[in-house]
Amino acid sequence: MRIYGVDFTCAPRAAKPITVAVALLKGSALHLERLERLPTFAQFEALLARPGPWIGGFDFPFSLPRELVRDLAWPAAWPALVAHCSALERAQFRGRLDAYRNTRQPGSRYAHRATDYPAGSSSPMKLVNPPVALMFHEGARRVLASGAHVPALHDGDAKRVALEAYPGLLVRKQLGMRDSYKSDTRREQTPARRSVRKRVVAALKEGKPLGIRLRMPEAAERALIADGSGDLLDAAVCAVQAAWAARQPRYGIPASAPAGEGWIVSS
Repeated sequence: MRIYGVDFTCAPRAAKPITVAVALLKGSALHLERLERLPTFAQFEALLARPGPWIGGFDFPFSLPRELVRDLAWPAAWPALVAHCSALERAQFRGRLDAYRNTRQPGSRYAHRATDYPAGSSSPMKLVNPPVALMFHEGARRVLASGAHVPALHDGDAKRVALEAYPGLLVRKQLGMRDSYKSDTRREQTPARRSVRKRVVAALKEGKPLGIRLRMPEAAERALIADGSGDLLDAAVCAVQAAWAARQPRYGIPASAPAGEGWIVSS
């Protein structure tokens, strides 16, 4: 099975491209074949259009909290919700979220999805550090437009399966490595963070924590460890999460997942 792991950004460019781990799953071994950098949305859309069969793990929220959708009277069905949000310019979308957040009580400004709690992920309302709301705004529309199958959200081409992944779940919660391993600021790309990346890679090669053993050429392993931004490693982690889901009934998504919210695989 072809597997893609995608570290996404809402503003791709040469200095900060969308990063893709391209791999092949054979049994419980995931063979990393190459790493790709996509500096434009057009290249990301072309990735989504690649013929299947493939399963991809994408590091951005596919949907919004049901509470927010209800309170703003936005469409509950995922395709209609994505279309509604896509019709808003980025500044308008940001403004709607800011206004809604300001109506909420201090200490609970951000609504969360059911999956965010076990995954330890940020609310999809968040606009900074990281701006996951903007990642939803740019990413979900392209996944929907691609016609891919999005389990628990949208029936599409069953040979192209898009799943929501989250590297922080695997590294921080499942591996228990709480120390930071990445930074986009060059002066913060320290030997200590490199050491954590090396430990993460070693764990993945051993099949921890999901039973998927990551295999790769030495050059790729060196690249995952050397990349101080962590983008390459995050893409590889997303691929591992997608590979785990490929071996699970319903891709590991519980039947109890709230309608329209989506689910982070392995959470």
